[in-house]
Amino acid sequence: MKSSKVILLFIVSAISIALCFIASLAFGARYIEFDKVIEALLHADDTSFGALVARERIPRTVFSIMAGASLGVSGALMQAITRNPIADPSILGVNTGASLFVVSGIAFFHINTAGQYIWFALAGAAVTAVFVYGIGSIGHGGATPIKLALAGAATSAALSSLVSAVILPRTEVMNAFRFWQVGSVSGASWEGIIKVAPILIIGIVTGILVTPALNALALGDDVATGLGVRTGMIRMIGACAGVLLCGATTALAGPIGFVGLMIPHTMRLICGPNLRFIVPMSAVGGAILLTVSDIIGRLIGNPGELEAGIVTAFFGAPILITIAMRAKVRSI
Repeated sequence: MKSSKVILLFIVSAISIALCFIASLAFGARYIEFDKVIEALLHADDTSFGALVARERIPRTVFSIMAGASLGVSGALMQAITRNPIADPSILGVNTGASLFVVSGIAFFHINTAGQYIWFALAGAAVTAVFVYGIGSIGHGGATPIKLALAGAATSAALSSLVSAVILPRTEVMNAFRFWQVGSVSGASWEGIIKVAPILIIGIVTGILVTPALNALALGDDVATGLGVRTGMIRMIGACAGVLLCGATTALAGPIGFVGLMIPHTMRLICGPNLRFIVPMSAVGGAILLTVSDIIGRLIGNPGELEAGIVTAFFGAPILITIAMRAKVRSI
């Protein structure tokens, strides 16, 4: 990309995130004027009703930006590692694995805090990722994109059945799980954000740092090895970063789908095939998509709300179909 285009993308991204942040504080069951929102942010001593409402929405907004960025980067990493343009945490079954471990923790270990959810979700995401890759590697040709996608779909279906088997006989578990499983950022709190933020930062930074090596992997393992890239090590590091991002986000927000699938596609069309631009821009695009989806959900469901995970699926599918029809998606 030309330097002028990079600068323009940076400016547009910064402005878009700032607008999403302010809009998220303004819209909800009660609309707060934009000037009141700005005053609430600039004057901590403002105790008016509008200022208090706006401040109450800050944790939710911060987490929606963090979660969207994490899912976008996770999807970009998984697509690059598997060289599969339809790979993302939900299609490869990682989200469902995290969900199974969380619901099992609720049912059998009586977990009920954000910190406990995080460790169970990370364990479930990691175990599922290893299992899917192992199944997808069996047979001739190793872990091909088609085999990984099929293994992920089959694993996700099996794990979803196990989730249902755990929660159906347990009413109290179903009540705790039913809102979490559709994917929502409404329950965000500073306590949960503080616990999950280090994990997300490590995952995003690691994902960005391995992009030069992932660019070499896109040329094929033989070429990458000739360029001095340790292909197995890079795949493992990239996969660990993706699992950290997906698992930690799923722990607090539930299994939000489609962000990790659509955003890397969109950024590849905008930025070209270079992962040094795709991965960080997927963070920006994911943050914008999830925050806007959360705002739309609040507006549609007013005075209640529609969960962000439902909105991303509802609006994301037609957008992805349109992109696929208008542009030839390049193989990774």
